Amino acid sequence: MSLQPCPAFEIPEETRRVACAAFPRGTLCLRIADALGGLYQDADFADLFPRCGQPAASPARLAWVTILQFVENLSDRAAADAVRGRVDWKYLLGLELSDPGFDHTVLSEFRARLTGGEAERRLLDTLLARLREMHLLQARGRQRTDSTHILAAVRTLNRLERVGETLRTALNAVADAAPDWLAALAPPSWYERYARRVENFRLPAAKSERERLAAEIGADGQTLLDAIAAAPAGARLAALPEVGTLRQVWEQQYRRDEDALAWRSGDELSALVQRIESPYDPEARYSTKRSVDWVGYKVHLSETCESDAPRVITHVETTAATVPDVKALPDVHRALARADLLPAKHLVDKGYTSPQVVLDSQQRDGVCVIGPLGEDTSWQARAGKGFDKAHFLIDWEAQRATCPAGCLSQTWKPKTGVPGIETQVRFSARDCRSCPHRADCTKSKTSARIVLLQSRECHEALREARLTQTSETFEQEYAARAGVESTHAQAIRRSGLRTCRYIGLAKTRLQHIATAVALDLVRVCEWLDGTPVAPTRRSRFARLQQAA
Repeated sequence: MSLQPCPAFEIPEETRRVACAAFPRGTLCLRIADALGGLYQDADFADLFPRCGQPAASPARLAWVTILQFVENLSDRAAADAVRGRVDWKYLLGLELSDPGFDHTVLSEFRARLTGGEAERRLLDTLLARLREMHLLQARGRQRTDSTHILAAVRTLNRLERVGETLRTALNAVADAAPDWLAALAPPSWYERYARRVENFRLPAAKSERERLAAEIGADGQTLLDAIAAAPAGARLAALPEVGTLRQVWEQQYRRDEDALAWRSGDELSALVQRIESPYDPEARYSTKRSVDWVGYKVHLSETCESDAPRVITHVETTAATVPDVKALPDVHRALARADLLPAKHLVDKGYTSPQVVLDSQQRDGVCVIGPLGEDTSWQARAGKGFDKAHFLIDWEAQRATCPAGCLSQTWKPKTGVPGIETQVRFSARDCRSCPHRADCTKSKTSARIVLLQSRECHEALREARLTQTSETFEQEYAARAGVESTHAQAIRRSGLRTCRYIGLAKTRLQHIATAVALDLVRVCEWLDGTPVAPTRRSRFARLQQAA
């Protein structure tokens, strides 16, 4: 497919007349077209198409349709039908009333071009640039960020189902690529085990039988991998994604004991952060957060929260489910810096904060991260009356510390091997043994108290932040962070954010970006119409307390 860019499309007069007559009060599509018409141009996507070939559908219109899908949470077929049959969509797309539209598969091809060219962020960047021109979005204000879990578009598999389905998927892929070769290799037992979907209710219930079946599946998979390595066309077969997934799953689920494969124990698997959970989406990961456990991804939404401007989503960061929030925040700041949209104050919850991240954000990006830092988790701090690290006076210039009883430290030396810790401070064992407060300071009967310190900058930033976050001023400023939860709720209800529509991290990221653009369009149009932000809903019973 080749692209023949067209100039900005105009709304045909007949389409305008019929749309305005049918919707005298307007619709969202009409308001979007009037406020932001001509937002996307074919030339914006020209690099995604070859120069020769059959003319492609207008990528600018396809971009609009992709976003409208998430405005109304439509499937590809339903979106294609809306292009053919809805006057308000034709108005926004600048189409004649008689235009027949396109086949729904064109949308899937367009998404593949966006993700293949790493161009999915253009959908959001183009809108943000227009909003800046309209003075509805400015940098160096306040923004807030929070994450939510995303469920992969795959069924949850137990370990035995996972290895069986992984091998079955690989066999299906090899059957397409080299049917004659596989027919000569496969024994009759393979057809009995892998001809249909591997499901738990068909598997044996006894533990010994399940372990025996796991060993048989492991041996079958290794036989296939060894045969592919020795085959004349082995390089071509080994390059199949399904075969690569098979190899990874076998390395994760089995270990080699002498000449045989052994089923790994649960303790061995728990250390595998990058464990593949499904052969149908190898990038989806298992994670747990408080009472929620899921297989899939995580999305971080960042939005403005100014009282005199619409709340605009400025950045979307999609990660594997296993990536901690605190590791995502530097990436969010780098992306906002590239777009010249860094905030002056960034409101986040405890998951995003650490002394190092707060310090780096201020020094590198000039961003004041506002959010509670984690409390001291030592037993001394949890006891309430113990001597935690905050009770020690640190003299950084003299490189010594003073304990609550007034004793000076004996040694001050660098500490390696512990992430984030730079210094180890040790007190005298003689002083500690005779100290009347020993039980509040250390549980050791013979050794002295040891205090581990971060860098001076991190230590002082942590101490200052813990003092600040107990003030009323901090609580009032931090209260605005909670509003980002409503963004998650709106995206889930309106656009189906909670569940992946597509397979893989790249297309899941595209889904989230399109969702962000859809919400921004809705919010901007409501702002321009003068529609106020709905207040937090309270139950009738809860309102009784306020009235009393």
